[in-house]
Amino acid sequence: MTIDNMKKTTFEKADFNQWKELAVNSLRGKPYEALTTKTLEGIDLQPLYYERKAFDGASVVRSSKRNAGWIIAQQTIASDGADYIEQLEESIEKGNEAIVYDGEHPFNWTDDQLQKLSSFIAKFPVFYFNVRKDDAILRAFDFVHHEVRESVTGIIQVADWTVPVGYNNIRTAGADLWKAHHDGADAVTELAIALSEASRIASSSESFQAFADNFFVRLPIDTHFFMEIAKLRAFRVLWQAFAQAYGVNEPPFIPVFAVTSLRSFSKLDPNVNMLRAGNETFAAILGGADVIQAHPHNILTGPNASSIRNSRNMQLVLKEEAHVEKVLDPAGGSYFIEQLTEELVEKSWKLFLEIESKGGINPFLASGRLEENFLKLQNEIATGKRSLIGTNVYAELTSTNFDEWGGINQIARLSEPFEKLRQSFSENQPKTVLLTFGKLKDFKPRADFVTSFLASGGIKSSWSPAFENVEQAVEWLDTEKPDYAIVCGKDEIVSAEMESLLEKLPADIMLDVAGKIDQNTMHKWKQLGLNGMIFNRQNKIEKLQSVLTSWQGGTRE
Repeated sequence: MTIDNMKKTTFEKADFNQWKELAVNSLRGKPYEALTTKTLEGIDLQPLYYERKAFDGASVVRSSKRNAGWIIAQQTIASDGADYIEQLEESIEKGNEAIVYDGEHPFNWTDDQLQKLSSFIAKFPVFYFNVRKDDAILRAFDFVHHEVRESVTGIIQVADWTVPVGYNNIRTAGADLWKAHHDGADAVTELAIALSEASRIASSSESFQAFADNFFVRLPIDTHFFMEIAKLRAFRVLWQAFAQAYGVNEPPFIPVFAVTSLRSFSKLDPNVNMLRAGNETFAAILGGADVIQAHPHNILTGPNASSIRNSRNMQLVLKEEAHVEKVLDPAGGSYFIEQLTEELVEKSWKLFLEIESKGGINPFLASGRLEENFLKLQNEIATGKRSLIGTNVYAELTSTNFDEWGGINQIARLSEPFEKLRQSFSENQPKTVLLTFGKLKDFKPRADFVTSFLASGGIKSSWSPAFENVEQAVEWLDTEKPDYAIVCGKDEIVSAEMESLLEKLPADIMLDVAGKIDQNTMHKWKQLGLNGMIFNRQNKIEKLQSVLTSWQGGTRE
């Protein structure tokens, strides 16, 4: 084909029905609706986003962000003032762009150290969270020369603190969603709480402008990549609607500080946390955050120089190599993200109005909705509906001698029940075998599943030889003397051999079967001595806790 013919070639535009037909053909008999996923927010994620009307809030997202790009805000983690100055100086030399401090664990400062810190405050934006008004680090602002104070920007989260004279660009009142997020808030709830908190603060301000000039929002970013992108974009639209309710058609700029969530972080396999943090950081960038703080992957057990450098470099690589800081709204134009943004806006505004109608933020937080959401998340992790790599799936049986680090306060995390089980079984490990029947192809899928199921709770298992009959299995059990065995094989093989196996089973062996058995059969087998079963979508925490209790001498299930 010549170049002239190529230029004249056209392609027929595929319509939605053609795309849907392709999707249905790939399902091999399953309905198209099976590809729809319902989120914790009550939003149905569709398998195809082919075409839709323009999102009315798209222009708002772009116009309400002051500049393309973001500030890299690397938290300085130190043991004292001297260490803080040293770590801060090094991080700034290597790409950090802000002064970040968590006041949960304050330490002492000398005047010389505060003088040195003040020289950084005069040059870089400041982000202090969870600070008490008697924290000595606040005295550093007194050392900054008056003529440069006007140029100092940032956020100081501290109650009842009077900002020193001259600092007109420091924000002190905002919506910090860190606690609500880790208590169980989903994206809709976080956005609604942010608006409700803004309403509370605005009601006590002398004017909307005075309120807006002092307001900020801090949003944790979780691992649901597209939802978190849409959440950040939705806040921009919601902020405009909020301002318009006060009669302000062109709302002032509000900085959005994004911080990687620890809700999905785990002590069990901290290296996977690096992937989680990378996912969350990139979502924050594409969502248009103004400032981004990424936690080191081993923040739960104690960060080191290497992990701190890696968390900083994630942002540097994205800035220097992906060039996403040059685009004002990187996610704009995606049918999926635009529609998800719009749905979040609608649901969040509706919930915000509901919160306000019922007395504001405090009654809502006391209602138990966050706790209910967190229990749903925990149940999804426990049943495998939601994956937590390295914890409830693909668990690696490594040491559970976790280092305890006091640099971060206790927060609710989804992996904690598995961490506790792993520690319990590390101290009291039953000798566990998978009792396999038939050919490899008959039992391998279930044996692989059971091996992974047990590993998530810290139980190491081994496979028996493939047995042809019960007599071979019993003879092997008499020799190996395991504490706990799980029968793995095809349903027809297991059904034919189970009663005979239970009658001949050596004493003191706890026996489970892989697969979901009907109630009548299970009742009969339990009367013969079967402990229980292991199957897909079973609550792993409840089952493994039952195994632990039985192993420790309790009553079997």
